[in-house]
Amino acid sequence: MTGKIFDFKLVFTQIPDLLKYLPITMELAIASTLFGMLLGLLIAIIKIKKVKVLDKVATFYVSLVRGTPVLVQLYIAYFGVPMLLKYINQQTGSDLKVAAIPGFVYAVLALGFNQSAFDAEVFRAALQSVDKGQHEAAAAIGMTGWQALRRIIIPEALSVALPSLGNSFINAIKGTSLAFTCAVVEMTAEGKILSGRNYRYFEVYVSLAIIYWAITIIFEKILKLVEKKISIPEQVEQLNTAEVEALKTKDKSKVILESSSETKKVGGVIKWQKNRGLS
Repeated sequence: MTGKIFDFKLVFTQIPDLLKYLPITMELAIASTLFGMLLGLLIAIIKIKKVKVLDKVATFYVSLVRGTPVLVQLYIAYFGVPMLLKYINQQTGSDLKVAAIPGFVYAVLALGFNQSAFDAEVFRAALQSVDKGQHEAAAAIGMTGWQALRRIIIPEALSVALPSLGNSFINAIKGTSLAFTCAVVEMTAEGKILSGRNYRYFEVYVSLAIIYWAITIIFEKILKLVEKKISIPEQVEQLNTAEVEALKTKDKSKVILESSSETKKVGGVIKWQKNRGLS
């Protein structure tokens, strides 16, 4: 340990040691986000459809999870789930290997359940933002409720929900810093180990802050690109008579405009429609 009050050099020299555990951090964040999104979408559909009994259960679940700290939920998962499994073993005579379950699983479950409660409200608002005319149009062409949901409603809702879901993923990355409570050694846990060796706690946490900040900036840029890619244009160019005739004959590849500038604009709209499955 040096006599310096703050070792500026140490902040950067220990970053490579912390980054060795970045894959674990990202695995935790991605796994818990995917789990949270799927469960959140299911809860949102249950609440919108007002499924009997399940609607009340979903409302209680969302209130409970959103009203308790994620740290407490991690402790409950890490200590509570093994107790539940042991109880099941006692009552049923089964032999579930409780000790064989890694802490990573408990961390993913706790973080995923926490994410799902917030994602459920995001999905509910996004699904309800889809125009009712889309539902009617889907029913008019013979789609079932599930087909309309899968092919039209959910894809449109995702474009609305993406910014909030992106923020949810970034929060999940930062939330992994609490996974050490489940005996998972990710970046923050490794930082605690390093600081315990040289007693330079402040420098370690500054290093971690730099890493998390850099990761957040990178994913913010990626999310903006994705949002721009899947965003729905506010206005769509009107097609002229020749284009309409070409579309009617299903020969979309032969749509020709007199103006080259108009060709680029309308061609882009047609390409977007094809990619979205709207044409």
